[in-house]
Amino acid sequence: MADYVIVGAGSAGCVLAESLSARHSVTLIEAGGSDRVPEVAIPAAFSKLFRSERDWSYWTEPEPGALGRRLFLPRGKMIGGSSSMNAQLYIRGRPSDYEGWANLGAAGWDWESVLPAFVGMETNTRGGPSHGDSGPLLVCDQRSLNPLSRRFVAAALATGIPANPDFNDGPQTGVGYFQVTQKRGRRWSAADAFLRPALQRPTLRLVTNATVTKVVIANGRAVGVESVIGGRPQLFRAEAEVIVASGTFGSPHLLNLSGIGDPDHLRQLGIEPSAENRNVGEGLQDHPAVTVMYDSLLGGTLDDADNPVELARWAMFRRGRLTSPVAEAAAFVTSSERIEEPDLQFHFGPVNFENHGMDRYDGHAFTLGPVLINPESRGSVRTMSADPNQIPTIVTNALTEPADLKALMSGVEMAREIAEQSPLAEVRGVELLPGPTMTDLEQFVRSRVELLYHPVGTCRMGSDDEAVVDSQLRVRGVEGLRVVDASVMPKIVSGNTNAPTMMIAARAAELILNQPSNGSSS
Repeated sequence: MADYVIVGAGSAGCVLAESLSARHSVTLIEAGGSDRVPEVAIPAAFSKLFRSERDWSYWTEPEPGALGRRLFLPRGKMIGGSSSMNAQLYIRGRPSDYEGWANLGAAGWDWESVLPAFVGMETNTRGGPSHGDSGPLLVCDQRSLNPLSRRFVAAALATGIPANPDFNDGPQTGVGYFQVTQKRGRRWSAADAFLRPALQRPTLRLVTNATVTKVVIANGRAVGVESVIGGRPQLFRAEAEVIVASGTFGSPHLLNLSGIGDPDHLRQLGIEPSAENRNVGEGLQDHPAVTVMYDSLLGGTLDDADNPVELARWAMFRRGRLTSPVAEAAAFVTSSERIEEPDLQFHFGPVNFENHGMDRYDGHAFTLGPVLINPESRGSVRTMSADPNQIPTIVTNALTEPADLKALMSGVEMAREIAEQSPLAEVRGVELLPGPTMTDLEQFVRSRVELLYHPVGTCRMGSDDEAVVDSQLRVRGVEGLRVVDASVMPKIVSGNTNAPTMMIAARAAELILNQPSNGSSS
């Protein structure tokens, strides 16, 4: 028996395990296995992990706003979770995101409250009062920026977009370069930063390749989890708490399997309800994106970066094209003059990134990807079987709100305008997407929209009775049970979600360790 049982060794689970094991015994359970493969370590290779054994490979149901297409939703299934297969882009979001959380009932999650957690967990090469200098998460500038990325920034400046040297310090509007979670040109995941050092402690036990089938609830309290390892059932007991950190798709699914959710629906599945909350799995949000791509007259893109010369350069010096996070530069802009803060984020990459980067391009290309960062559309994650091996059904309803469609269409027009500016225009070949003959932007956006791997919101925190967890991240109706991951976000943040997810876990650990009674000490 451990004081704490954590389900999921992803971004949140690794942070929690490190913090809690310093003072308590912890069992960390992960459904996947090792992250020790080159595709994880090499920054530019992350898309090679998609649809592999290290990916949950979720798909949505036919999406009504995307012409009935099913959209691909990769999620890491290994130590480190999605931090082991993401683009390593470090974006906190803006202060108004967290003020919005507080206004929605998430007391204690305003900007002033969360900023110390961001600062405390990082060692940022930029320094300054807004950045940390002694945390385990390494955040740095890119080592080998591609010349095309520099041209994109200059072209964006030519359209009137201001320069922004740091998206995580000061106003978000502007164009600049991403910082990344890397260590000398190698991925630095949540497992690298938090979990591996903590595994030296006798208080932390890591269990891999284990499918958790339910949270065990006795007399209204979570007392452990049931799992299957190698075909055999195994029970892990928790003296203090069970913490579900299985992600925006996995956490509501596990709550449902444990009898927490809509009681009518659960009974239809043959699951005996243990706590009623009809909003488990509701409120799904993600960032919809499209790709505007051009053939590049300038070589040296990522389209042929997996060659022996670049592989040797990365292996020997940790430099070169393979250190790229693929999306190297960004621009935060508004789609309309009526909007006060950016609602669009451009990801620029020196590569053809159609089909999630899984298709090889015979040539060289670059991509300008407008992303809607404040979508109004909401979807759901729903358990459809009592069999824990059956994945839930997912519908995001992307682009079902007219305002979302309009904003993303504006993003395509802006991308084309940037591509027409010097010095990007000088190396711009034929427009691959939307293509010179494509004039129906609504048709293009609906037929090409994808989701940017930022699902949140299915176990929303708040002070109202309809929230799934309270501001301490405790599941309503069950003692000794919390959810700690991106699913608790009341509203999606304005940018990439990995840093905010780790912040949530760091803040949750503080709340747990500072509560009046937090279980037996080890």
